[in-house]
Amino acid sequence: MKKFEEEHNGNHERWLITYSDLITLLLIFFIILYSFSKIDQQKYTALTNALGSVMGTGTGKLIGEGGGGDGVIPLPVPGNNDDSSSAEVNSGENTNSTEKDKLEELKGQVDKYLNENGLNSNVNTMIEDRGLIIRVDNTIIFDSGKADIKDIYKSKLIQVGKMLNSIENYIRIEGHTDNVPIKNSHFESNWQLSVIRATNVTEMLINEANINPKRLSAVGYGEYRPISDNTTTDGRSKNRRVDIVIMDTKFNKIEGN
Repeated sequence: MKKFEEEHNGNHERWLITYSDLITLLLIFFIILYSFSKIDQQKYTALTNALGSVMGTGTGKLIGEGGGGDGVIPLPVPGNNDDSSSAEVNSGENTNSTEKDKLEELKGQVDKYLNENGLNSNVNTMIEDRGLIIRVDNTIIFDSGKADIKDIYKSKLIQVGKMLNSIENYIRIEGHTDNVPIKNSHFESNWQLSVIRATNVTEMLINEANINPKRLSAVGYGEYRPISDNTTTDGRSKNRRVDIVIMDTKFNKIEGN
């Protein structure tokens, strides 16, 4: 009987060993989980600061940071942190306004000179998005089918060119023709005629008006940029022209390349 009781008592306490093993394994398991979930404080701080800089909120806050705050990343409130953005917008507006005023002033000077010298019926000025355009009727500078600049108004056009030295904008000289085909001993197409006319005006501005060649470019569009109807005599006359385009400075990168 005594032996049976001893064996019975021994078997009764064996479950404690299994239980303690289970508890130990669970403890190890939770320790491993904790070690996996533990965040490097330095990396955490660097991350929050980086996010804060991007969001414009200074040091920034992430979920669970600090003493039980709101648990969200605070977003910048319009009007609180947009001083720099407003300054940039205002700066852009001021630049555009200054550029427009500069071109308007130059236009006024050119118009005054044209009126005083009887050129206002053959030379017109206008301001478009790309800049100030001085539109010269071909009849006062070229003979039909030719690209040599006539002497009659050359000196006055040179004076207009000298006015362009008051600013530093890039200048594009554009040659245009009507759609009447041309083929003579000098030119085989309106393309050639428009390009050579634009080039000759450009060289006049360089050599006679002393404009820096780096500011100038010449291009010919032939008959393909009409401003009027080529089916009428008056329309074709308007299309035969040279445009001196003082480019808005917003196109500096394009023109400079």
